[in-house]
Amino acid sequence: MPKSDYQKISELKERCLGSGLRIKKSEILRAGLLLLAERSPKELLAATRKIEAVKTGRPPKA
Repeated sequence: MPKSDYQKISELKERCLGSGLRIKKSEILRAGLLLLAERSPKELLAATRKIEAVKTGRPPKA
């Protein structure tokens, strides 16, 4: 995942914490899956078009 996605997850965790809910990264991702599953096919495609494409595989070791 791009660094920007990790930043979004961190922001969402902070928002939840501000509401008194401590949540894990995996729970944020699972909640996102639930929300996407409720969307229409058109809305789902629109959301997928907004995400940044990433290369598959692991980066080379430095």
